[in-house]
Amino acid sequence: MKILVSDDVNEQGVALLREHYDVDVKTNLPPEELLKVIGEYDGLVTRSQTQVTQEVIDAATNLKVIGRAGVGVDNINIPAATARGIVVVNAPDSNTVAAAEHTIGMMLAMTRHIPQAHQSIQEGKWDRKSFTGIQLQGKTVGIIGIGHVGGRVAKRLEAMEMTVLAYDPYVTEEYAKNLGVEQVDFETLLTRSDYITIHTPLTKETRDMINAESIAKMKDGVRLINCARGECFDVEAVAEGLKSGKIAGAAIDVYPNEPLTKDNNPFLGMFNVVQTAHLGASTIEAQVGVAVDVAYGVIEALEGKPVMTAVNMAPIPKNVAAIIQPYFALAEHLGTIGIYLANGPVKSVEVEYSGELSETETQHLTTAFLKGLLNPILQDSVNYVNAPGLAKKRDISVKETKSHKAGYYTTAITATITTSSGSKHIIAGTLFDGKLPKIVQIDQFRIDFTPEGYLLLAPHVDQPNMIGQMATILGKAGININGMQVGSTTKSGTNIMAIAVGDDIPNDIMLQLSGIEGILDVKLIHCEG
Repeated sequence: MKILVSDDVNEQGVALLREHYDVDVKTNLPPEELLKVIGEYDGLVTRSQTQVTQEVIDAATNLKVIGRAGVGVDNINIPAATARGIVVVNAPDSNTVAAAEHTIGMMLAMTRHIPQAHQSIQEGKWDRKSFTGIQLQGKTVGIIGIGHVGGRVAKRLEAMEMTVLAYDPYVTEEYAKNLGVEQVDFETLLTRSDYITIHTPLTKETRDMINAESIAKMKDGVRLINCARGECFDVEAVAEGLKSGKIAGAAIDVYPNEPLTKDNNPFLGMFNVVQTAHLGASTIEAQVGVAVDVAYGVIEALEGKPVMTAVNMAPIPKNVAAIIQPYFALAEHLGTIGIYLANGPVKSVEVEYSGELSETETQHLTTAFLKGLLNPILQDSVNYVNAPGLAKKRDISVKETKSHKAGYYTTAITATITTSSGSKHIIAGTLFDGKLPKIVQIDQFRIDFTPEGYLLLAPHVDQPNMIGQMATILGKAGININGMQVGSTTKSGTNIMAIAVGDDIPNDIMLQLSGIEGILDVKLIHCEG
């Protein structure tokens, strides 16, 4: 077999591949040249430069695996690769130490004005008074997101004798306790922290999480660090806070628009800012690590072994695939909606299969459910291979059961989600005409809707004008209603509305909806996660 390495990948990873296969290193190939040669290769290893487009995948007639030496796979057309049965693997864990250490370095550099003092020395000055800093010891640091990177940051800051607060609504109390951090809500973290560092994936909830409103709640003189995702900061709001003195300092490695230039850098010329050019993973060890890890992933894929770092579906026996293939989307949608229903740390899930699914292997569908459950809340790339391991790491108990009894639907998937607080939520689905996923039960409510786009779920008191009030508020806000259904329950006096809307709903409109008398709860669910 032949492997093409199309970007600069550490030699240790290349050497590992050469122990097993013929390897050609051809970097900086123009797109037209890549198209000419890609058909010769069984494997492709890239970093971020090579664009693995639909056209490239169509030309890759022998390609079985694509390895990305790093975390992000934005340069690879994943759906096209999956449709062709090409395994895509990455290296999600190899740079976590590098990112954590860069965070600490940025924090220290900002606090002690190290870059500014260095520049002063380089200019021939001896100025000690201008660069007086503060000590980290005894200060309170708030960490938003305590996954792989955030957890490592927490351990290092504890060793520096700081008080560590953590906000992460999707980890259990036990997990936080094992890290030695105090778990708090978001507002408490904002008001108590002298330093705030963010380590989350980019989601609807985390985009612009640090904005003018959240900055206003922070201590005067707070210091901010972002080595995670540029879009988690409203950089204009942060810049204004730095100018006003509300924010004493900022250390920033990532930006909404990269590369950063003089024209799009809101922090240009600010003394109280330390900036780096997305260097969080740029260590020798991390580059060796991602190269070696992706090499192992490519080798495992070509040998037909399970690949723990695959970002698309693992192989499934043909006889099993014939039965379960139509249910993958349904299972994943059930998980995605389930995490919104849980609204907090999940302790356990039980997935029950009935009808024809009770007669076949269903562990792949359970994995799809876990993928849907975890993907909206984790910074890590969640896939059909690593989802069970990620659930185990988060102390989520997973149980799979089969029901051979005839139920309300011929074949169905029913999931029961139990949170760490003891609350339980049930969500069930089936296929319409054997193809179209349908959600047919949420908790005690019978319902029937297609899980796509944005969905408003509103349990409410069964009384006149409930639908009318919701529709009026949405209409006045210019939000289009694509569909609506009211689900009933055997419990008298309550129903649930499922309203499909065309787009996201602003927080102020959500507050208006939840304020309607008789509305028991309102959740906006992005069904695609």
